[in-house]
Amino acid sequence: MAYLALALSATALILLLSVNYAMLSWAKGQSYQDVEQIEAREVALVLGTSRSVDGRYENPFFSLRMKAAAELYHAGKVKHFLVSGDNSNHNYNEPRDMRDKLIKLGVPASAITMDFAGLRTLDSVVRAKKIFQQQKITIISQGFHNPRALWIASACGIDAIAYDADFPKWSNKKVIYREYLARLGAWVDLYILGTAPKYLGEKIDIQV
Repeated sequence: MAYLALALSATALILLLSVNYAMLSWAKGQSYQDVEQIEAREVALVLGTSRSVDGRYENPFFSLRMKAAAELYHAGKVKHFLVSGDNSNHNYNEPRDMRDKLIKLGVPASAITMDFAGLRTLDSVVRAKKIFQQQKITIISQGFHNPRALWIASACGIDAIAYDADFPKWSNKKVIYREYLARLGAWVDLYILGTAPKYLGEKIDIQV
């Protein structure tokens, strides 16, 4: 039993490292940090995160992600945003918070569409195509998160590039370590379980 446990652990570790290597390698030519270098596209998918961690101060991941989105808009690199996130209860609404922040940063409300069923990255990306009918998008999130989103987009047949928002200087690095497991989870969802978004529904047109 000890040998079996050791073999299984080694296999799991190899799979974890292989999946992470594949996703990071895949993203290298498709993720951008310079607004001048990224290709202009009509629609950007902004992946959700909580506006506040403790209910008092704005989450720096949120702030920097919205800042990056606004930069693309004002540089003429994006015409419309699909902000996708969790809306699990009345007091927690990521898409609404993202829209409100983008408006404060000078993006008109008419250039923002909200997806309230982006419960996780897979849901947000798949719904961008199946519900909001987007075939070619720019994904906006932090650099540690974008490789997974790009991989999911490719698996769904979406032509995607990504813009990396800055990583907070004073932030818990545990989010990066958790992402290693999340990438493996996405691989399992896509190629073993065939996981679909929790919610789909009627198609929605985005007017650009």
